[in-house]
Amino acid sequence: MAFNLVMFGPPGAGKGTQASRLAVELGIPQISTGDILREAVQTGTELGLQAKAIMDSGELVSDQVVVGIIRERLAEKDSATGFILDGFPRTVSQAAELDVILQGRDTLVVIELSVPDEELVNRLSKRLVCVGCGSIVGLQPDASNATSLTCSTCGGELAQRSDDREDVVRERLRVYHQQTSPLVEFYRLRPSFLSLDGNQPLDLVTDAVREAVDTAIGVTG
Repeated sequence: MAFNLVMFGPPGAGKGTQASRLAVELGIPQISTGDILREAVQTGTELGLQAKAIMDSGELVSDQVVVGIIRERLAEKDSATGFILDGFPRTVSQAAELDVILQGRDTLVVIELSVPDEELVNRLSKRLVCVGCGSIVGLQPDASNATSLTCSTCGGELAQRSDDREDVVRERLRVYHQQTSPLVEFYRLRPSFLSLDGNQPLDLVTDAVREAVDTAIGVTG
């Protein structure tokens, strides 16, 4: 049985980190629409130019663009045995489109990570990202001269993403609550939906995700 998973939650909830860990364990691809869009921005594609201004302001890229990206990605061979979607769907209409795309495939498992807004603002406004390999670094409150820090993975320069500024983070959270939170109601009654506390140490969240996955496999299997 292929294992198909959606992991969603507000910006900074840790869904990308948890999805990455789980993807390695299960040997299936982690598909992040955010990463796909940021790559398009960095390479200056037509899609990237269209998306950059929207992403910098904290708003969401149109459903039509994102759904098209996901449809093409899930048609690739490595997704046939399962996948983990990170950052999609973000709206109920995207979730409905995903159901259509997945017709005839194995059951979709959905995990929500929940974290209080002020904790998310604190996390995101202090994190740095490597411009070389994309690794995320949580900047400690007492750190100074952050621009001189380098990535421990590749030695690249660390910088704050433009959409991690505090004012943009708060706007991203406003948009999330308005457009993405209704996904909980969309998925709540499905036996394959689970909501987890993401406001815990990283490894405890990973343990909770693993347990949720085992539960979901038992329900859907």
